[in-house]
Order: sequence, then C-alpha cells, then structure tokens
Amino acid sequence: MSAAGAFLGGAKSRLLPASIPLRFFGAAVLFHLLAWLALAAGAAVWASAPASLGWPLAALHLVTLGVLGMTALGAGAQLLPVATRQPAPAQRLLGALWWLYTAGVAVLALGMGLPHPPLLAAGAAAVALAFLAWAALMARNLRGARGMPGVVAHVWTSLVALAVVLASALSLAAMWLGWRQAPPREITLALHLVFAPFGFMGMLALGFSYILVPMFALSQAPRERAQLTSCALALAGLVLAGLAAFGVVPALLRLLALAAGAAAVALHLRLMLQALRTGMRRELGRSFTLVKIGWAGLAASLLLALGLALDIPLPRLASGFGLCVIGVWLLSFVLGMLQRIVPFLVAMHLGGAGRRAQTPSALTRDDALSVHFACHLGALALLAAAIALDNAWIALAGAAVGAAGALAFGFFFLTVLHRMRAKRA
Repeated sequence: MSAAGAFLGGAKSRLLPASIPLRFFGAAVLFHLLAWLALAAGAAVWASAPASLGWPLAALHLVTLGVLGMTALGAGAQLLPVATRQPAPAQRLLGALWWLYTAGVAVLALGMGLPHPPLLAAGAAAVALAFLAWAALMARNLRGARGMPGVVAHVWTSLVALAVVLASALSLAAMWLGWRQAPPREITLALHLVFAPFGFMGMLALGFSYILVPMFALSQAPRERAQLTSCALALAGLVLAGLAAFGVVPALLRLLALAAGAAAVALHLRLMLQALRTGMRRELGRSFTLVKIGWAGLAASLLLALGLALDIPLPRLASGFGLCVIGVWLLSFVLGMLQRIVPFLVAMHLGGAGRRAQTPSALTRDDALSVHFACHLGALALLAAAIALDNAWIALAGAAVGAAGALAFGFFFLTVLHRMRAKRA
C-alpha cells in the first residue's frame, strides 16, 4: 500500500471522485453478465456463425465494448492524469460521456441481436461519438505529459488504433444498412479484427500494465527504454498488418507483423515477470492468476494467428482465435485487474486526514471472487470444447457457467460499494 499510495496519494488533485470511475466499472460488471446471457440466446449458432448479425455477435460486442471498452474509459480517465501529472478531466463531461456510451453500447447490442440494422447504426454512432470525446480528453492530457514516456507512447498508439477501429466499425455498419459506397468488407473487417483487440485495447492493456503491475507488486517500474522498444515493435506490427489488409504483399506482411508482435509481447512479458519477481509483495492471489492466464492467452493468440496466416486447415480455427484473444487474454486480464483496482481505489478515497486507512482486503468479498474464478475458467474451457466439437449444448452450458461467474463478480462489486458507504457513514 505504501508504494501504491505514493503513486496515487501524491496526486490528490488529479484523483477523480470515486463515483466517476466506479460508474464505468459498474457498467462493465453489468455488461459482463449481459454478454453471457446474449451468448446463451445465440448458443445454437455461436460456433458456426460468430460474425453474422445475431446474438453471438451482440455477445461479442457486449464484451469488447461493454466490458473492455467501458473499463478502458474509466481506467484511462483516472490513471492517465496521474501518470502524466496533468489535471483530471471535468467530472460533468465524463458523466455525460458515460451516459452516451452506456446507451450506445446497449442500443448497438440490441440492434445486432434482433437484428435491426437501423438500431445498430444508431448505437454505433453514439458509441463512436463517446469514443471521440474520450479520445480528445486523453489527447489533451497526453500533449502536456510530464512523466512515464513508455505509458504515454502506448496510449498515443492506442488512440491512433482507435481511429482505425471507429472508421472500420462505421463502415461495417453502413454495409449492414445497404450502403453501396462502403469500402469492401474484406478490408474493413480485417482492419477491425486487428486494430480493435491488438491496437486499441491491446496497447492500453500493455501500457497501463507498466503502472498497475509494479504498483500492486510493490516493485520498480520497468526501464523506460524497454517499454518504448516494446511499443515500437507493437506499432510496427500494427502498421504491417494494416498494409496487409489493403492487399500489399499480404502473405509476407502478415508474417512480418506477427514476428514484430511476438517480439513486442516477449519483451513486455519479460518486463512484467521481472516486476513480479522483484516486488516486495509476492502473493497476489487469484486476481493475478487471471492476469497471468491473460498473458498466456496473448501469447497463444499469436500462434493461432500464425495458423490463420498460413491457412492451416483446422476446422473453426478463426473461432478459436477469437475466443483466445477476447476471452482468454483480454477478458481474463481486465477482470483480474478490476478485482485489484476497485477495492484499492475505494480504499484510497476512504483514507484521509484523521482517519484510519482502510485496506482493500477489508472491502472485498473473497468467496464471491473464488466462485467467479472457477466459473470463468470453466466457461472458457466449455466454449473451447464447443468450438472443437461444434456442439451448441456445450456452448449453452459454457454461457450458463459464465453467467453464474458474472453474478458472483457483480456480488463482489456491490459488496465493495456497500462497505464503502458503511465506512463513510
């Protein structure tokens, strides 16, 4: 707590009121449950047609936009001002952004699930507008950055990738509306599938890890030069993949992109493991077990991507790749970090002059997190089996187990909020 407190406690003027980041994290917790319910509704076609309009696609976007995107917006609004030593964004603007983004994700998912393309397009427009407003706030903050150049470089790269994601997403929405002027689907879909998980969310996850992992492990931050080298390699991989999507020597550039990405990931993971080995806090519990599972999923996703690039004839390889990237890597990583961030942030806000500091462990609910941990891993295993066997009943069972885990995670989150209110009272 001392090292973490030095990071956040030394910048009280840059801390947002607890209600601002917690509303983003709370919405992510709710969308997590809705994603599993949407997957259950579309389990019959999930393994065979995950990219077509319907409930499987809605479930995917409830995870990517509802859980991952919502967490990114909340974490970015709080962590970035502290990292760059800049003032926090205006509270009212963030509140309005939350309403716009939350409604947009809900409408977009409903439009995909029904399916109803005009509803989908309305939701996509609201989400894009919210992302643009958030990106403008982050860019203004980054321009005046006075610290952590490695983190800053990762966030800049993420914002550039976000622009590609939004352009490709709006193009796909226009295609579903029947607009003939939309760019070819093969190009926009290829860009979207690379720049959304690996560009926008991936670079944010890698960049914020240089803050969060040393903070929770009580270790020194990795060397800035190594952080910048990993960022440069990842950026090179994204650029090469983008050129390949436009048909520029696609076979060769995809392999080069994977090589650059693998080098970036290898360096990043070496820095993270070194921070964990040298930290004063060695036992980080189930939360960091999920984080490590996420890191393993990141490495495995590159191997599956190599299989796709080489056109290895494995059935439903693309579906397995999607599960590995979104479920095993990003979702595991984000849920693991949220278990740490939420009680820690509440403890920081409860601690003050004349008060006895509250520890994060006193605010959390370990039994609920234990249930979530088992359900999360069980759901991922069942979904992997459903893909391998092309079995809708196994997919439905996986969605049910995942929903049970999401309920347990929601109970953990509500417990933290209840104990925060009790301590304040």
